[in-house]
Amino acid sequence: MPFSENKLVVAIFVAGLAGIICGWFFGPVMLAVAWLGDLFLDALKMMIIPLIVGAVISGVTSLGDIRKLGKVGSVTLLYYASTTACAVLIGLIVVNIIQPGNGISYQVPLISESITDRNSVGITELVQSLISPNIISAASNTQLLPIIVFCLLFGAALTTIGEKKSAMINFFDNLNEVMMKLVMWVMVFAPVGIFCLVAGQFGKVGGGAAITNELVAVGGYFFTVIIGLTCHFLLLFIILIFLSKRGREYLFKLLRALLTAFGTASSSATLPLTMKCSLEAGVDKRSVKFVLPIGATINMDGTALYEAVAVMFIAQAYGITMGMGEQVIIFITATLAAIGAAGIPQAGLVTMLIVLNAVNMPTEGIGLILAVDWLLDRFRTTVNVWGDSVGAAVVESYLPIEITQK
Repeated sequence: MPFSENKLVVAIFVAGLAGIICGWFFGPVMLAVAWLGDLFLDALKMMIIPLIVGAVISGVTSLGDIRKLGKVGSVTLLYYASTTACAVLIGLIVVNIIQPGNGISYQVPLISESITDRNSVGITELVQSLISPNIISAASNTQLLPIIVFCLLFGAALTTIGEKKSAMINFFDNLNEVMMKLVMWVMVFAPVGIFCLVAGQFGKVGGGAAITNELVAVGGYFFTVIIGLTCHFLLLFIILIFLSKRGREYLFKLLRALLTAFGTASSSATLPLTMKCSLEAGVDKRSVKFVLPIGATINMDGTALYEAVAVMFIAQAYGITMGMGEQVIIFITATLAAIGAAGIPQAGLVTMLIVLNAVNMPTEGIGLILAVDWLLDRFRTTVNVWGDSVGAAVVESYLPIEITQK
């Protein structure tokens, strides 16, 4: 089995690299294979809702005493809030040191109405998104946050009904096992899917020449975000080593999920594989089933860091000085806005409007970063998935009685 896993990691890596090369040199020609990538992505998305339902309810009921749910949940949310805040802080430090927006001057592209029409999204709307009046509608629209809240409540209630709960708990346990098996089947086609997704996206933007022009225009901003994401990735690795019982081998076990996250640019679509890899790495299944679905929905470290850098970059490009007070506001709003990113179309760009409005910045400044947002989205999604995975290992380590006791 380990040999097979290693082969799949290598195959996905080679496929992604080949997709970049083919998309770079052949450009729009690669749009012909993009549908195969979409098919692979749809296959992953198809499993999200049943997987979350089975995993979260099974994870909650496996804790036994309903009071343990509060303990596990508190530590999980504390970890995710802390790492998201650290990501924003890293972003602010890096962008203040490099200052990529200073001295640039070029035409700001127009931004689409689908982004600007959502500028009313705020903290109130994010809180309201926790509850859906129609759970079936939420599932059909892949609104994960209300699904997870419902499953948490359902699992908690299920633990209180005495001996009659056994049959239903077994059902959700078996549902989770079936979904893990489906993940294994779908991942056989991952190399082809990743190649087509990456090549198709590179072809969509016009190939290497178009990408080069985009990077010349906002190269400083692009590499500032990459440097920030790299620093946060390493910070998470340090947290993994010191706050859990796992180390370098855990990163190797998660490579399939991280490469898939880069290829799909979707934390939610990668969730089935993230859970599979974490289980194979030896993380207790109750931690995996409880922590990872929540993380894929609310833990957006990469997105939070990117928003902080982007807002500061826009301010620098407009020649607007952001003092300590404004940067504190950016820190708070970027941390909170990232929590709601997963449930909103064009996630990072839309929630960035919250941050821009909070510091009275012109929202049309988003047009400055649109050209490279699709590419940065893949890097920040990879960091998001790594943060979720580290969270599962940390929560397992610090709650040995509640989680690891059989």
